[in-house]
Amino acid sequence: MSSISRRYLPLSCLVATLLAVALLFHSRSVPPLAPPIPKSAPPRISMLAAPPDWKSLTKFQNTITRDEFQRLLTTVFTTGEAWKNFIQITEKESLIQTDNPSPDDLFRLRFARAESTNPTPRLWKTAAELSPTALDRPLADLHIAIDPGHIGGEWAKMEERWFVVGGGTPVCEGDMTLLVANLLKPRLEALGAIVSLVRENSEPVTEVRPADLQTLALDSSTPSDSPAARQRLAERLFYRTAEIRARADLVNHTLKPDLVLCLHFNAEAWGDPNQPTLIDRTHLHLLLNGAYTDEEVGLADQRFALLQKLLQRTHREEALVGATIASAFAEISHLPPYTYPPESASVRPVPGQPYLWIRNLLANRLYDCPVIFMEPYVMNSSTDYARIQAGDYAGLREIDGKMLPSIFHEYADAVTAGLARHYSLARTPEKSTIGR
Repeated sequence: MSSISRRYLPLSCLVATLLAVALLFHSRSVPPLAPPIPKSAPPRISMLAAPPDWKSLTKFQNTITRDEFQRLLTTVFTTGEAWKNFIQITEKESLIQTDNPSPDDLFRLRFARAESTNPTPRLWKTAAELSPTALDRPLADLHIAIDPGHIGGEWAKMEERWFVVGGGTPVCEGDMTLLVANLLKPRLEALGAIVSLVRENSEPVTEVRPADLQTLALDSSTPSDSPAARQRLAERLFYRTAEIRARADLVNHTLKPDLVLCLHFNAEAWGDPNQPTLIDRTHLHLLLNGAYTDEEVGLADQRFALLQKLLQRTHREEALVGATIASAFAEISHLPPYTYPPESASVRPVPGQPYLWIRNLLANRLYDCPVIFMEPYVMNSSTDYARIQAGDYAGLREIDGKMLPSIFHEYADAVTAGLARHYSLARTPEKSTIGR
């Protein structure tokens, strides 16, 4: 070994030692990057729905007992057992999964004791909560919103609520419900009600149009869907979803009624709208909110709406009002009750009320108050079709050998009679003002 190598050996060792120490110090002072914290998948929600505000349910703490909560959940608001995957009922509280599928994100609803139940917070008034009124004004101080179903006008064909027989007048449900709404409004006002129309003409409430929903329709379609199929999906998102959501915003944030009347005419399959099939039967039924299917309970926005409806006790008011309207409607129209097939998984009957059924529809789910969803007559029944062709008129006319009123007048008169009867019975009347 040379003298030069002996002289520089200690220095090289020193450098190596310093490098090792530096590396050790660096490895201890700068920890390795931790793996990213996995984020929960976004909540599964319905088309065009916003994520629900679960904190808004806090006001319902201690307002319902465990027994009543479980009874309403299992006998009114669900049709299957899937709710158990999202709602756990303990002795003192219910643990509600909010953002599916995260099992740790829970809303805790505390149950009340029977002897110390807090009042139910809500903006709408039940019939029993209204102050006494005169006999001739049973609807005084009651705010009713009338929602004429569908849009009508130039949109009727797109909505598939239009058909024509030969050279007859086209049957257009959206125009017919608006006609009934305009007949019904002054009748209810004469009885003291404050009445708002959710729709006043044959134009959409929403500002969204099918063209605005093309991207969503494309994202929601399958590769095998044709351009025509994607266009139909965009149209359905417009008139079935965006339109009803816009009406719900108007009802909930501007009108804020005590009751919504959703006016519809029923129909059965008519096939080609230019050569429709007429049938020989007609019927009547009314729909109340509830009967959420297993699939619907799995959607965060629908699970939230279910709980809002349940905790506000809308079902009791809907059943009370609906039963009286149905009774009056049946007496006046002589329509038989419609019966859903026993295998229908999306409906529940109301015990003892053959005209009332429980079903989860977008309109009766989104409106933040009791909703009576009307489904009288059958537009393509031969009898009702003839009455529709006769148009609106005063008095009686002979139709199919019977003297009958206008189908539109009969509709408005029946709803008016049912509401007057219900609120007259529910409110303690003051002395009538008639003759003063």
